[in-house]
Amino acid sequence: MSHVALDLDVDFPRRRLSGSATLLLERVDPAAAAVHLDTRGLSIERVESGNGSGWSRARHELGAPDPILGAGLAVDLPRGHDRVRIGYVTGPNASGLQWLEPAQTAGRRHPFLFSQSQAIHARSWAPVQDTPAVRITYEAVVRTPPDLVVLMGAAGNTTGERGGTYRFQMPQRIPAYLMAIAAGDIAFKALGPRSGVYAEPPVVGRAAAEFADTEKMMAAAERLYGPYRWDRYDILVLPPSFPFGGMENPRLTFATPTVLAGDKSLVALIAHELAHSWSGNLVTNATWSDFWLNEGFTTYIERRLVEEVYGADAAAMEAVLGRQDLEDELARLDDRDEILHIDLVGRDPDEGATRLPYEKGALLLRSIEELYGRSRFDDFLKGYFDHFAFQSITTADFVAYLRAHLVKPEAGGAAGALPLEEWIERPGLPSVAPRPVSEALGRVARAADAWSAGRTDEARRAFPTWTTQERLQFLRRLPTPLPPARLAELDAAFALSSTGNSEIAFQFLLMALRAGYTGADARLEEFLVSIGRRKFIKPLYEELVRTDAGRVRARAIYARARPGYHPIAVDTVDRIVGAPA
Repeated sequence: MSHVALDLDVDFPRRRLSGSATLLLERVDPAAAAVHLDTRGLSIERVESGNGSGWSRARHELGAPDPILGAGLAVDLPRGHDRVRIGYVTGPNASGLQWLEPAQTAGRRHPFLFSQSQAIHARSWAPVQDTPAVRITYEAVVRTPPDLVVLMGAAGNTTGERGGTYRFQMPQRIPAYLMAIAAGDIAFKALGPRSGVYAEPPVVGRAAAEFADTEKMMAAAERLYGPYRWDRYDILVLPPSFPFGGMENPRLTFATPTVLAGDKSLVALIAHELAHSWSGNLVTNATWSDFWLNEGFTTYIERRLVEEVYGADAAAMEAVLGRQDLEDELARLDDRDEILHIDLVGRDPDEGATRLPYEKGALLLRSIEELYGRSRFDDFLKGYFDHFAFQSITTADFVAYLRAHLVKPEAGGAAGALPLEEWIERPGLPSVAPRPVSEALGRVARAADAWSAGRTDEARRAFPTWTTQERLQFLRRLPTPLPPARLAELDAAFALSSTGNSEIAFQFLLMALRAGYTGADARLEEFLVSIGRRKFIKPLYEELVRTDAGRVRARAIYARARPGYHPIAVDTVDRIVGAPA
């Protein structure tokens, strides 16, 4: 497929999209007699093929559903026909859509809908070739109740005008996992001449203040890696049930409200999603086994943007904490999941979405930077993005380009110091992997060691002035588990049970579970019921179910929380706690 035209009605009472998808096709094989599409939970109402001058019924077959892939849809394509039109209805539990009742939103007056298509969830709301190897342009007409706003990751988003019918165009070619839709009571505030933020009216002001540096990030990225090629960069802050930190839909990043800390301390997430405009959206992994090409590059660029806008110290702290996250992952992952070029045969690609492709991939790129120098590596990356622009590539494509333009084996020297095969094809980290250093976090670590030894004055004095990253380092440095009495002392000193910072709250609640500290029980339940971000809820449920009593408690909390979680989060937690009867 090369172009998709959607014509959809948004039906909140029945929790479904209904309408049609018209696909324009390219015959890569002139002898091909059928087109094969992906679906999951779609009701197919009619299928037609056409040649531009008319339509006729098309023979088609919907295969048996696979628990991971859904059901394949094969459509006969007569000679001379280059398009198919499919009438369909989504299921009420589509894995790529979440339907929220008014009570689950910030405004509490209107329902809300949003999509999450990565990795293979686009097929649950449109019959498409749902692989990152195939790139398309798309257009859409979407109808919804007139008091709601519809947005898509495309041109055509309004700045607040409402009317019930909305039209969109995406002129740049993207894979289907980057298709995105949202509908609800949504307001807009401009951040600059080509950027802005959308959110529910009670949230949009806070979001605009938090993301005020977006244009600075865009300018920094263009200086380093070449022009921004998507015209606009807008951000939609979703309700807290959104299962991820962010999703890099071109033109319209989806973001969790859990990054609205009030002090810009968590806006590295915006740097990350913006960086995807080059790594991931412009140059895309061709398969989900190559996921590190998206996320490792993006994590590396994210930290370069943080350094450009907020300084080297801020970037160093993010890198140190990232290395800690990676080491935690390596301690629990199987060998097969510690490989950058991961084998996902027979597996759900969501299983590869650990911190490993992000952090190990970023360390590989930082290793190359240190070997060849930042200026030379920046030039290489700019050339890489230009060369592969709007293409989907494999790990082998990247390695070939790297060897042709930077790491030339025959040159010896630095090339011999870069064990590429070990980085990409073997578990764990090479011994030469960089170990980022932060002087600020070093000072915090010493304060944490003093606290552990009973000398609390320095931490009590400094904690209120520390950044989120410094506070995280302090908490992570403390012994695990702390005795409950010491955790109570910590809670009393710094009001950790009542903090509004989601990162600090998560870290403290994890420590509380490990210590058996009951003073945080009420906050734990409130946190798990009100937030659906998988990064937070998955480890907390995993910690809960380690004991019989904790499993009972986890099930009781989950019974309350589950109706508000996104289907992707539900699938994750069902596997931990068990699906309700």
